[in-house]
Amino acid sequence: MQCRDFGQSIDWEPSALGFGAMRLPTDEDGAVDDDRAIEMIRTAIDNGVNYVDTAWPYHDGESERVVGRALEDGYREDIHLATKMPSWEIETQDDLDEYLDAQLDRLGVESIDCYLLHALGQGFWDTYQSVDVFEWLEAVRDAGKIEQIGFSFHDDPDLFREIVDAYDWDFCQIQYNYLDEAFQAGREGLKYAADQGLGVIVMEPLRGGRLATDLPDPVTEAFDAAETDRSPVEWALQWLWDQPEVSLVLSGMSTMAQVRENVEIASRSGVNQFTADDRTAVTRARDRFRALMAVDCTGCDYCMPCPSGVQIPRNFDLYNRLEMGDDPEAVVSAYDDLDAEARADACVACGECEDACPQNLEIISLLEDTHANIEAARA
Repeated sequence: MQCRDFGQSIDWEPSALGFGAMRLPTDEDGAVDDDRAIEMIRTAIDNGVNYVDTAWPYHDGESERVVGRALEDGYREDIHLATKMPSWEIETQDDLDEYLDAQLDRLGVESIDCYLLHALGQGFWDTYQSVDVFEWLEAVRDAGKIEQIGFSFHDDPDLFREIVDAYDWDFCQIQYNYLDEAFQAGREGLKYAADQGLGVIVMEPLRGGRLATDLPDPVTEAFDAAETDRSPVEWALQWLWDQPEVSLVLSGMSTMAQVRENVEIASRSGVNQFTADDRTAVTRARDRFRALMAVDCTGCDYCMPCPSGVQIPRNFDLYNRLEMGDDPEAVVSAYDDLDAEARADACVACGECEDACPQNLEIISLLEDTHANIEAARA
């Protein structure tokens, strides 16, 4: 697998594809299926992936534990390990020590290669400055607990520039795909960070899987009209790898088939491989996609679990599918298959989801719209 440049301060090259342990396979009870997850992570590593990413909240903390198990038997030496400080849990500098030590224990390692401040927005950024996070980061790096220092980001471009300029970061992680080219940090932030010498990791390259399967007919037609024949997954991934500022594309794979497909596509990745016709096809597909979307939800699950049991991303997915032309009867049937407390109309407007949403969606009103439109489709 090809490797990429990773900024000015890091002396190793990341594989084009990284393994994101956010959407590991689960069993019928919703718990991580350890054996399948470990096999997938190791298969990715055996095929050239050298960056594995997890975080404190993924799978209610089980992701870090499973990743640690997957890196046993010599696999730890083959990869660069990344995890993230849970920003929402931090009130004092002592909290920073508590969570980092707990993460080292969960992962079963003595040091974390790439450590990120998770999901920075204005509120978390203010908190980190109040607890002298940079002083702390330098101290734990000097102690050998972490090596490279970065942050993941969910806010506007102005704040992104402020954060980039505030510290001598090694790398950053942004949400970026052909639908989100002008969202949050976006292309502007990608180029700015790269110009400052940071490595840039891309998350949500397939927008929670929405760019991978069951594309709306107008979007499929846009790609089919291109001179180059690619699957939806390859269009999305290669569009990213075509850009020299992208250091690594982080894919949250949940099946072995996805691992094998993504690894195979990554083997053909490279900078400036897209033709003018390819870029036109992606622009046309993006414009058609955006015209059809009712809810700009990425399926990241930061809003979950809902205290009332509402399956927020699933409801929004059904609403989007209805608006994009899926069979109304099938959408209504899928909605009815949800437990009563999981449907959109079970929302009690507590607002916890809106506080947690990195997309800043007005989830409460959007759930009302979801229920109303799906009910209207019964006719």
